Amino acid sequence: MELTHTLEQILYMISSSLYLPVLLIVTLLAAYSVYVCGRLAQEWLERRKAGSRTVRLFNLDLAVALGRQQRANAAPLDVELELLLQTHEHRQLIKLDQVRFVIKLGPALGLMGTLIPMGISLAALAQGNIPSMAGSMVTAFTATVTGLGCGVITYLVALVREQWLRADFAAMRHQAELAASRVLDAQDLAIEEDGHALSETL
Repeated sequence: MELTHTLEQILYMISSSLYLPVLLIVTLLAAYSVYVCGRLAQEWLERRKAGSRTVRLFNLDLAVALGRQQRANAAPLDVELELLLQTHEHRQLIKLDQVRFVIKLGPALGLMGTLIPMGISLAALAQGNIPSMAGSMVTAFTATVTGLGCGVITYLVALVREQWLRADFAAMRHQAELAASRVLDAQDLAIEEDGHALSETL
């Protein structure tokens, strides 16, 4: 019994020490959820006016990569384009993963923010401190709602961003294949012209 009581006290102390950090992180997640909503609205307006910024940046890097093909020691075009595509896709997926992380973290911390105050409120109830118990219960349910709200908001944001990224990746691959086709056609034309010039010389 002594050991059990000691372990219970240790766990209670650990749980109580996490109370403030959990509430702080849940508050920060709520602020982050509002921020990503604002960024989503801004990107939506930008896409309506000027198209995808991701695709525009890719086209700029694509032009640079095609310019490097003029060098004698340049890497094969298909390797260069595949590396460029993977780099841009990885960069956008990292941003998406940040939002996905909140989808799971928000409800988990909301649950922690519920259970910890409930333990404190039960301890206050055992001591007959009803006002303290009521305050802890209010905090508990507020943390749950906030955590779930963060999860729902970021899930919807991630859903929209995934659809945009699928379209962006398809457009980027189309641009890369189109550029590669033009380069190969230009090379074939140059070889054909050289062949004609050589045959005329002979």
